Amino acid sequence: METVFFLLSKFASVAIVPHNMLMAAAISAYVLSLRGKEKLARRILGCLSIVLLVLAFLPIHEWLLFPLENRFAAAPVLPHRVDGIIVLSGGENPPLTAAWRQPEVNGAAERDLAFLELARRYPNAKLVFAGGSGSVRQQRYKAADVAKMLFDRQGLAASRVLFERESRNTFENVAYSKSLVHPSPGERWVVITSAFHMPRSVGIFCKAGWPVLPYPVDHNTWNGNLLRIDFNLGAHLSGLEVAIKEWIGLAAYYATGKTSSLFPSACADRQL
Repeated sequence: METVFFLLSKFASVAIVPHNMLMAAAISAYVLSLRGKEKLARRILGCLSIVLLVLAFLPIHEWLLFPLENRFAAAPVLPHRVDGIIVLSGGENPPLTAAWRQPEVNGAAERDLAFLELARRYPNAKLVFAGGSGSVRQQRYKAADVAKMLFDRQGLAASRVLFERESRNTFENVAYSKSLVHPSPGERWVVITSAFHMPRSVGIFCKAGWPVLPYPVDHNTWNGNLLRIDFNLGAHLSGLEVAIKEWIGLAAYYATGKTSSLFPSACADRQL
């Protein structure tokens, strides 16, 4: 059942990508013009032009991402004692790492940087890296393998970290990691992931009965300056893709019972 959910989510993520939708509109207009329906084609192109102008000048993606990123406080004050720290994959580039034989990361590398920082701050905490491959076709290269190489080169001994390398999405991150570490009631676990991804992640942990302390990183919104004109079509489209996928992900996870609320907040006290 989880494989079906995984495949459907990947198909949907391709269908809803703004770049693909805009390209489909442009191709449709061209086909209509070839079939002699110039009036309809011009209307589509007119609407497409307006949409592109709006997306180019306004950071609409930030308007959608800000509620997600503002759900949990940035740089939270953590307790003196932390029993475990888990970081969710997303900052690694497994195929390029395999090709160049060195750690290759992406724009979400703050996840791994924060993990390294907290690992030094809490030398007695259990450490978990959760993440395999989210690719449908390419399961050979795993995020956990990249992280292991990266942490080792940054001075964090791989022997300190438990690497969960079979998960394909956030739900499996949590499920497989829980089976790996068997957290006990009363333990304090910190979870690290991108700020926009934290509400869904916390919702999954809560549903699994694993209370966690959120440590969001990798923010994408300019807090206090959201109402601005900022001409950057490429960045705005990429950000919009992230925002749309995350909101749809929240709805899908809630509809399938993987989270207990549509817009999760901190876990209530629950037994593991």
